[in-house]
Amino acid sequence: MDHGSKPSASASAAGKDRDHGSMPGMDHGSMGDGLADAKDGYKLTSTTTKLPAGKEAAYRFRITGEDGKPVTGFAVDQTKRMHFYAIRSDLTGFQHLHPTMDDNGTWTADLAALKPGKWRVYASFTPDSGPGKGKDFVLSRTVTAPGDARRAPLPAAAGSADVDGYTVTVRGDLMAGMTHPMTVSVSRDGKPVTDLRPYLETYAHLTAFHEGDQAFAHLHPQTKVESDKGGPDLAFQAMLPKSGNWRLFLQFQTGGTLHTAALTLRVS
Repeated sequence: MDHGSKPSASASAAGKDRDHGSMPGMDHGSMGDGLADAKDGYKLTSTTTKLPAGKEAAYRFRITGEDGKPVTGFAVDQTKRMHFYAIRSDLTGFQHLHPTMDDNGTWTADLAALKPGKWRVYASFTPDSGPGKGKDFVLSRTVTAPGDARRAPLPAAAGSADVDGYTVTVRGDLMAGMTHPMTVSVSRDGKPVTDLRPYLETYAHLTAFHEGDQAFAHLHPQTKVESDKGGPDLAFQAMLPKSGNWRLFLQFQTGGTLHTAALTLRVS
């Protein structure tokens, strides 16, 4: 089984854009671990508990507020009002999507084919009004793809990973619950890559999931986007809240191609 991902098409919700002020280097630590479907009056709701395996499928959901009504006002974070993730229980099959919202507040995420097994889906958003205005949330639910669900062993912790001819190297000794510097470097054929193109207003998008409970973490590079070419080194102030193995998915863009590198990081 592949512990990486395949890029998927995405679209943003219609309406007037408003940036809620994410800054390079934010670790979104206030979002919590993303394992609950409700927090501070906001809830991720869906009638879907099963999705077909082996073919594309749409997952529909709403974010409701304290009054139980759908929330329709969302701030823009990294050019999108909603970031949606899916990961299998063995941390394979990673997908990062940008769903669309209709006038009634129902979001639709068009998932690529799922392998059989238990999956967790995450909605990452920031309300643009109400009591949660300006606060980052990650809520999640589980869904099952029926079939023969064979688990893949988590690859051993490693300092680098290869994808599409590129090598991604991660440097930094992380301790749970503490912020530490971390550097991600991108090379190709042993040479530094300096043509990283901006993706979602950064040179890289990094998402991490904890082995066992699938706790969620989202890291932004501190390296500012100052041109249409970046790299090879990207600096992070990284905080992962739990010890153990984390599966990291680093997405970066060269030319018109989005690449996703996956590696296991051990946190003390």
